[in-house]
Amino acid sequence: MNWGFSFFFNSILLGVGLAMDAFSVSLANGLNEPCMKKRKMCGIAGMFSFFQALMPMIGWVCVKTVVQYFQSFEKLIPWIALILLGFIGGKMLYEGIKNDAPCEEKPGVGFWALVIQGIATSIDALSVGFTISDYDLLAAIVAALLIAAVTFIICMGGIMIGRKAGTKLAGKAGILGGAILIFIGIEIFVTSWF
Repeated sequence: MNWGFSFFFNSILLGVGLAMDAFSVSLANGLNEPCMKKRKMCGIAGMFSFFQALMPMIGWVCVKTVVQYFQSFEKLIPWIALILLGFIGGKMLYEGIKNDAPCEEKPGVGFWALVIQGIATSIDALSVGFTISDYDLLAAIVAALLIAAVTFIICMGGIMIGRKAGTKLAGKAGILGGAILIFIGIEIFVTSWF
C-alpha cells in the first residue's frame, strides 16, 4: 500500500462525497432545532461520522469475505434509505405543522431517530468497501477515519447553517427540515437507478 499524497487526497475526497447527504440532514436537524446546544451538535456530527466510517469498513469486510451476498443486498440500499428518511422526514413535517412552540419547548431529534438518520445517510457508503478493497486493514481503517473526520466537519457546518436559518424561519423550520429529509430519500432512491 502506497501511503502517499494520493491515498490521503482520495480518502478526503471520498469523505466529502459521502458526507453530502449527512450535511443535508444535519442542515435539516439544525433547522428543526435552532436552539440546539453545542454538545448535541457534536453528538449529531459524531453519529454521522461514526456511520460514515463504519459502513465502508463493513463493505471492506464484505468484499474480503462474503462478496456474493453483499452484491445481492446492494440492490436494497436505495429502498432502505428512502423508507428511513421518508419516515423521519414525515415525522419532522408532522411535528413542524403541529408544533409552533418557542425554541425552548421544541422537541429535537432523539437518539434513535439520529441513529436511523445516520444509517440512512451512510448506507450507500457500504459500496465504498469495493473502492478500498485493495487496501490492507490498516489502510482501510485510516481511510475510514479520514472519511469520519471530513464528515464531522461538514456536518457541524450544516448544523450551524441550519440553526442560523432556523431562528429566522421560526415555526416553519421543522416543515422545511422534514421536506429536505424526504427529498434526500427520494434523491438517493432515484440516483441509484441511473
